[in-house]
Amino acid sequence: MTTAQETMNSLQSRANNAVSGGTKKQPQNIMQWVQVMKPQIAKALPSVITPERFTRIAMTAVSSDPKLAECTPQSFCGALMNAAQLGLEPNTPLGQAYLIPYRNHGTMEASFQIGYKGLIDLAHRSGEFKNITAHEVCQNDEFEYEYGLEPKLTHKPALQDRGPVIAYYAVYTLTNGGYEFIVMSKEDVEKHARRFSKSYNNGPWRTNFDEMAKKTAIKKLLKYAPISTEFVRQTVTDESTINAVPGDNGMELHQEDFINLSDSDVEVTEESETPEADPETGEVK
Repeated sequence: MTTAQETMNSLQSRANNAVSGGTKKQPQNIMQWVQVMKPQIAKALPSVITPERFTRIAMTAVSSDPKLAECTPQSFCGALMNAAQLGLEPNTPLGQAYLIPYRNHGTMEASFQIGYKGLIDLAHRSGEFKNITAHEVCQNDEFEYEYGLEPKLTHKPALQDRGPVIAYYAVYTLTNGGYEFIVMSKEDVEKHARRFSKSYNNGPWRTNFDEMAKKTAIKKLLKYAPISTEFVRQTVTDESTINAVPGDNGMELHQEDFINLSDSDVEVTEESETPEADPETGEVK
């Protein structure tokens, strides 16, 4: 199995073969890496997003957040190409996905995170769901649910003065008519986040708790859904650091690298510095 260090060494060696103006030389910064990757981005993207638009989005993300420019090329390119493969626009107001810079044992790396809206988009694209959504429940809402042989869920939000949020729920309806739902109290969500999220005390959990809570409910619900293996593999890299393996022309990534991820393609690293987020929008910075 290829180690992270071997991957980094391979990247450094192959990067010297990146072609620019007919002369082989190594890209000097993340912006240049984005340009080198443009042909592979074009191969990975679905038809609904043009390579030009996605490249502009990537470069805007780097310009807006200087810390992304400090990330290792392999982690940034891995995160960017994963977003391209999934057809999710990173670091835009759509909230589909995020490239999150963080310091890992002294090295700045980029982590890929699927947003709440991106997760719903992927579920709809699978063709297995007629509808999938999540909502918060407030204290003054009319809310009733029951599990068992005849499960039911009723939610009528109060028109005004809804009060504080007390719970969250996610529900899906399959194309064949089947359905399922899950309800999580706010306390359950907080316990789950403290246990599984390294950035619980910072970032979107602090600035956009409701959106992160609804995403948590959806991910928990989908664990029991009759979904395809491809959809599972699409979401397995959420909140992971992906060290991209370069090809013969600089940072050359192939679609199959991200459809059939292996242990050497994906490395989940421990965060030693939690990411920051915009205090107004909740977008991870």
